[in-house]
Amino acid sequence: MFNQLLNKIAKELEKHKIPYMVIGGQAVLLYGEPRLTKDIDITLDMGIEGYPEVREVVENLFFKILVDNPEEFIKKTMVLPTIEEKSGIKIDFIFSFTPYEKQAIGNAIDVKISDKMVKFATLEDVIIHKIIAGRARDIEDIKAILLKNPDYNTKYIYKWLNDFDTSLKEKFLNRFKKVEKGL
Repeated sequence: MFNQLLNKIAKELEKHKIPYMVIGGQAVLLYGEPRLTKDIDITLDMGIEGYPEVREVVENLFFKILVDNPEEFIKKTMVLPTIEEKSGIKIDFIFSFTPYEKQAIGNAIDVKISDKMVKFATLEDVIIHKIIAGRARDIEDIKAILLKNPDYNTKYIYKWLNDFDTSLKEKFLNRFKKVEKGL
């Protein structure tokens, strides 16, 4: 079910020439341990000004938008939450605007899902997203990814987490180092 849906979404986004990457639980399945995931998270290489085009994608896919005032919701959250009612699978389209997100989408890798190539965030970018989210589930996902993939690009992760720490006055890099140390 998820594979068919990922293929349909990828095909529609490519038809509209919208660069994207799959992140979240679906990407964790690629790099980490199998786990239950109920949704699909897709980061788009466009800001909120691209909403009309994304709305067309959503309509072509016959997804239902889950908020009453999508434009206002996107302005606040940068997310357009949708659902494929037939399967009950939720799909979040995440708008982006930062240099990091643009680079991450540019780095996305092609993964063959059934008969279609689908763009997934790199292992390092999944880790960065998960560290920033910082929930217990995210930390467990990172541990599983690191244990399964010991040859990750530490420099890349450290660089971006340090940049986020500086600009957001956070301690993401320390959080990641604790996870590494705990392996």
